[in-house]
Amino acid sequence: MNNTFIFSKSRPAIKIAFIDLLALLFIYFTPALSHLLSLPVYLIEPIRLMLILSMAHSSKINTFLLALSLPLFSHLISAHPVFLKTILISFELLLFSVLFYEFSKKFKSVFLVMLVSIVAGKLFYYVFKYFFISYGLIQSELISTPVYMQIIISIVFSLYVSFILNRDKSGIYKF
Repeated sequence: MNNTFIFSKSRPAIKIAFIDLLALLFIYFTPALSHLLSLPVYLIEPIRLMLILSMAHSSKINTFLLALSLPLFSHLISAHPVFLKTILISFELLLFSVLFYEFSKKFKSVFLVMLVSIVAGKLFYYVFKYFFISYGLIQSELISTPVYMQIIISIVFSLYVSFILNRDKSGIYKF
């Protein structure tokens, strides 16, 4: 029987599939969670959170696929954000992911690499969002999530990835 299910022996594939399923379910249920908890869950940047989990526990290609597909998935299930903003978010997240992996090859500090990648992606996003708003392509305020909240979330995400990826071979974390 050579036709066995190839993922049954492949733990990384199961982990990737689990992360993808978790990401899709989390994005799918974010509006319901916001209403249920009476908290604006979108403030924690749920799509970026799923990318962070993918970067820390999955593969580069999976992260790129999530960066491109999660905003589209969100748009398809909830019609939010508007389509042009969905495309902008996908490009921002893809840029953020590419920068993280490229900078990781050149610099040792995972924390700084993650933080710089997030900031660069956000700068890209806000420059193009400003352009889209200025030309009436989208109707939105430029900054909807408070800047202080974005800074806190970016630092927390950077700390998490730094903590996870800075383990030595014995499993001990180093800073």
